[in-house]
Amino acid sequence: MAADHNFTDPNRIRWFEDYKEGDVHHLGSTPVDETEVVEFARRYDPQSIHTDKENAERGPFNGLIASGWHTAGMMMALYAKHYLSEKSSLVSPGMEQVKWLVPVRPGDTLSVKVGVVSARRSNSRPDRGIVITDIEVINQNDETAMFMRATNLILCRPD
Repeated sequence: MAADHNFTDPNRIRWFEDYKEGDVHHLGSTPVDETEVVEFARRYDPQSIHTDKENAERGPFNGLIASGWHTAGMMMALYAKHYLSEKSSLVSPGMEQVKWLVPVRPGDTLSVKVGVVSARRSNSRPDRGIVITDIEVINQNDETAMFMRATNLILCRPD
């Protein structure tokens, strides 16, 4: 399980050939801000466990927690910046196994770790490859807060 330090450089151009099965990359971290948690939830996931601190303290999580969709958005910011490349990333046909495993709370620091599950060239479109990646969002206590498996279509290195 090699790690490529170039995956932390958001300016590096990556191609399909740079995604090696078995490689693991750490994409950095992001703080969880209470104001952002509440603002996101008010707009996109208006449940009191995400929007009302006092009510959330009496709820099942004993305090305010981030929406899972907000957690996914924070992950995506690091994933897009450090794992994908503007030159080669085409599209994602989907995600699988999206799981929110522990609550994400204001004040947490989340880091993103990715592992290349498989990378194979497309049979029907040989100018691109299909990369399947396991993504873990890990809090400051080394607990996996979110897991998902992503599929991305990535252009091959030009001749």
